[in-house]
Amino acid sequence: MNVILESERLLYRPLELTDAEALFELNKNPNVHRYLWQKPEVEIDESLKVIEYVQRQYKENGIGRFATILKETSEFIGWTGIKFVNDHVENGNTNFYDYGYRLAENHWNKGYATEATKFWLDYGFNQMNINIINAYTHAENGASNRVLSKCGMVFMEDYPDKDGITWKWWQLESKKYKSKSQNP
Repeated sequence: MNVILESERLLYRPLELTDAEALFELNKNPNVHRYLWQKPEVEIDESLKVIEYVQRQYKENGIGRFATILKETSEFIGWTGIKFVNDHVENGNTNFYDYGYRLAENHWNKGYATEATKFWLDYGFNQMNINIINAYTHAENGASNRVLSKCGMVFMEDYPDKDGITWKWWQLESKKYKSKSQNP
């Protein structure tokens, strides 16, 4: 998959094995995992396996999370993007498109998550012709919940995972997105 996409300040490209070191720096930070599964990576091999998994998604589903690069510095700041979830059940759902992101802590609160979210929703609806995009966030992750809400995603419900942690289920339909973008 040889694609480079861009928004105002960010570039998006498929993850490569050469991203392993930067991905490991991101994934070993316990603050990054605070609202995930509290399992920061401890070995770079874990990041290599993540990249290989995402690369399989590109081949099998034509989409997956993308490396997100700051245009100004060419720095890898995390990953963002859409993936097709068909390997597990989330909130009773499988075979759905999911939007997600994970950014390095030193790039929080700079508007990059919002910029990427707007970009990927537009890309998913207008380039991929997806009808519905979902997302899920830890119920206590106020920052991510605000980003999704601000970008037009609709909170659908809270749900517990297998460990009893409460998550929020978000959704946006293309017809609502299109009408929203046509009526500012």
